[in-house]
Amino acid sequence: MTAQPPSAQDAVPSQTQIEDQIPSTVEKVEKRESKPNSEASDSIADMVSKVEADFQAGLADYQAGRKDAAKQEFDNAFNALLESNLDIRSDNRLAKEFDRVVDGVNRLDLGDLTADAEGQKAEPAPIDETNGIVPAADPNVRAKAQAEIKSTHSDLPLMMTDQVAGYISYFSNRGRGTFERAFARSGRYHDMMVSILKQEGVPQDLIYLAQAESGFQPTAVSRAGARGIWQFMGSRGRGYGLQHSLWVDDRQDPEKSTRAAARHLKDLYAQFGDWYLAMAAYNSGPGTVQAAVRRTGYADFWELYRRNVLPKETRNYVPIILAVTIVTKNLSQYGFDDVSMDDPLAYDKVTVNYPVDLRLVADCVDSTPAKLQQLNPSLLRLSTPKEGAFELHLPAGTKEQYQTTITAIPTGMRLWWRYPTVHSGETLASLARTYHLTAKSIAEANHLEGAQLEADARVVIPITPSKHPLSENATYSRRIMRYKVRKGDTVETVAENFGVPALMVRRWNGLRSNSLHGRTVLALHVPVSPNSETASTAPATRAHKPVQIATTKVPASRSAKASEDSSDENESDQASVLHHKVKSGETFYSIATTYKTTVAALKRNNSNVATLRPGMILIVQPRQ
Repeated sequence: MTAQPPSAQDAVPSQTQIEDQIPSTVEKVEKRESKPNSEASDSIADMVSKVEADFQAGLADYQAGRKDAAKQEFDNAFNALLESNLDIRSDNRLAKEFDRVVDGVNRLDLGDLTADAEGQKAEPAPIDETNGIVPAADPNVRAKAQAEIKSTHSDLPLMMTDQVAGYISYFSNRGRGTFERAFARSGRYHDMMVSILKQEGVPQDLIYLAQAESGFQPTAVSRAGARGIWQFMGSRGRGYGLQHSLWVDDRQDPEKSTRAAARHLKDLYAQFGDWYLAMAAYNSGPGTVQAAVRRTGYADFWELYRRNVLPKETRNYVPIILAVTIVTKNLSQYGFDDVSMDDPLAYDKVTVNYPVDLRLVADCVDSTPAKLQQLNPSLLRLSTPKEGAFELHLPAGTKEQYQTTITAIPTGMRLWWRYPTVHSGETLASLARTYHLTAKSIAEANHLEGAQLEADARVVIPITPSKHPLSENATYSRRIMRYKVRKGDTVETVAENFGVPALMVRRWNGLRSNSLHGRTVLALHVPVSPNSETASTAPATRAHKPVQIATTKVPASRSAKASEDSSDENESDQASVLHHKVKSGETFYSIATTYKTTVAALKRNNSNVATLRPGMILIVQPRQ
């Protein structure tokens, strides 16, 4: 279900090209705003304006080559919509802006921004390549196919034309690989799809529309931004119940999207009374086909084809589907005897109402993240959504094992911790090296007294958010903190002071090395505890809120030592030394800023401690 693809003159579209393809919602909002005194209307207009500003900033950064900054701006736009108290579906302006941002970002090449090599990767939709060619008809192929369709059973009408014959020749020769891969993959979903099509009362052979569109690849994305096996655009998909967010895209759910496609095609048939016109409308939209019918007076696809009143892509679309149908139903005649379908995907279902990393799920059910991604293609990240329920698909027969095993991991830590099975020869020390932890922390988490580990036993790996080796799932404050670079600073030292991975500091600032030469200011986001009650509601202020402290007088000698970094030289006015209890998400910098001291002084007063941990008591000497 693709729109007319843009010209591929450049691998990286310009900001102007992108904006031309995505009409500005801000302008529409300003023109439509008829009640400036309405508080509700103002809040929606303000939200759309903010989202649009973040989106435009992201486009500007992307075009300038600052992809890391662009990713942050796009995340800001998404989060502003998703975390607001406004119902996106209740207002047309919000819904359009959401689709504008989602579809706009989907047009860009942001795949290299993920820190996780195992993250979901989109596949190009085969229909783009197939539709880009118009193969010539071979008279012999046409005659052979014409004879075959007379004995070919199909609940769709089959017709032989030069265009259909041309695509049959293509799939039998140059496009053979495309056909073979799609047919083999169809086995994973065939039974489920045919059952749904039958339930919805539409021809079961419409399954070949999906084969032509996506090759049965759930993560297929067209050049126009259509997604999934049935290639839905965002707005059309949502009209049939397919929602999408930063974490989940229902268009990539094989079962949900099949039901949506069946209902959409049924509605189109009711409108046009012809399956060829219904398929054409599925591709280019019912308005396009309806306009062509009104213009010519003919409600017949082939007459519209002959009169050249449909988009080129739509004119090729129906012949492609017919060719796929004919070849699939006559495999041996076209030399595909040796091609077999994949086995159906079997899985258990379990509803989770907490976020969990697929790598942890894989540990629990003795599987792999790749297998779980295959079973859950609607997940856009390596985790389930942070909020709401999600139907997680597990390898068949592992539901009970998962539900039993996952209880060993605290709910708030299921995005971070791991639960691997110990292999022969592994030790606490080797596990500590693998996960960048200390052997002591692993021993404490598992209540181990000795250093010996039994083979095949499970071990809890208590990875902390700030030390997580793959930080895509890390929870960071949305608010940007501006840090003024000082002499001697490096990416590593700044990262250590703020308790964030150096990788993230480089990503947020578009840096390629550890050097800060030429930089005067860094943009940073402080980490927020994933199990904090306020993590999802007020992360922006957590690191900067004044904290409750206990004030204690200390000996003068200690106080004098603690005030070496102070500009006050009056010994009679020595300040009280404070005791500060470290809270989750706090950093050396945020604490030093709160008490108007320096990171160097804070570390010096606390035996040059290198790492902060929640619950730690720090001695603080404020500046005077």
